This record gives sequence, C-alpha cells and structure tokens, in this order.
Amino acid sequence: MLFDDTYQSIAGPAEGFFKDKGSKFLAYAFPVENDSQAKVQLNNLYELHPKAVHHCYAYRLGADRMSYRISDDGEPSGTAGRPILNTLYSKNITNVLVVVVRYFGGTLLGVPGLINAYKTATEIALELAEIVTRHYFSIYRLSFQYPQMNDVMRIVKEMELPVRDQLFEMQCVMDVEVRATLVERFISRSEKVEDLAVELAG
Repeated sequence: MLFDDTYQSIAGPAEGFFKDKGSKFLAYAFPVENDSQAKVQLNNLYELHPKAVHHCYAYRLGADRMSYRISDDGEPSGTAGRPILNTLYSKNITNVLVVVVRYFGGTLLGVPGLINAYKTATEIALELAEIVTRHYFSIYRLSFQYPQMNDVMRIVKEMELPVRDQLFEMQCVMDVEVRATLVERFISRSEKVEDLAVELAG
C-alpha cells in the first residue's frame, strides 16, 4: 500500500457552547501546525476569558496517535483534556487544538457530568467547523542558475508544486512544497537537471 499523505483537519476557527446546571462551557477549535501556534491561541483565550475557572484543552499533531497534549487545568484528572482528545480521534482530525473555557455555575457536575460537558462542547464546535483534507509535505529549496529556469519550472508545473518563496537573480532560489508521496519522484527529476542544488528548507 502506498503511504497515504493526506489527513483531515479544520479549515479555520470554530466555536461551540454547552450549558449544564449553570456552568457554561465555551469550546474553541483552531487549526494548528505546531506547539507554538497552540500556545499563541491558548494565551489569547486566557486574555479573552480571565475570569473563567478552567481553560482545558487538547491538541493533536500529525498522523501519530502519540503526538498530542492535554490539560485538565484543575478539573478532576481525565474529565476534560482526555474527552476533548477522544473527540478529535473519533472525528479523525488532526493538527487541531480545542480549548474549552468553563465558567462555574455553582453546582458540581460530578465526573460523568464533566466528561459529558467537555465532550459535548467539543463536538458542537467541531460540527460547526469546516473539515478539509490536507497533505503532509516538506519544503525544498532549489538553487540554480538563470539558464536552468525552464527545466526547473517544468518540474514545478508538471508536478503541481506550490511555490512558497522565490528570488530570481543571477543565482535563483525557489522554495516549493513537495507532498510526502511525491518526494522520491521530485528528487529523481531534480537530479537530471544540471547544476541544480536541492535541500530541505523546512
């Protein structure tokens, strides 16, 4: 079987709201590509909701079920971060952060009530999100002389490689996205172009 380089994520931010016995659960879903993007969104929500009692979250990165972070942020262990994460698994989406902000309503919900509240708030936000298919890719930097331009552009065009950055002077540099399943073909085609240097850019 060919390695599948596609994954499902969300197109943009989405919000959900759930209320139980006076407690309000505001769920925020964001597409993220790494830990630092997740931290930025979390910090924004701390500023937006300074009076909330809990900011519980889970996020998942990549196809590996091991790449995730969860936080119960003071709720009983396993009642918040884990139900949020399990919802990401059940929807089969990744590179997604969900933060559920809780305002306490005065009545304790108990463990089953908390698990249900965090799970339901997450589900509502994700139902409102647009699910999209994305591709795993690497960014390669191509360095070449002006006369090689046509050969390089032919590869970029025929393989439909998105161009991230380019600089055309005497020495030309171009950064392109190469999907995981196309890397081998891309490298072998690049090797046929004389004086073309290829390196991983990110």
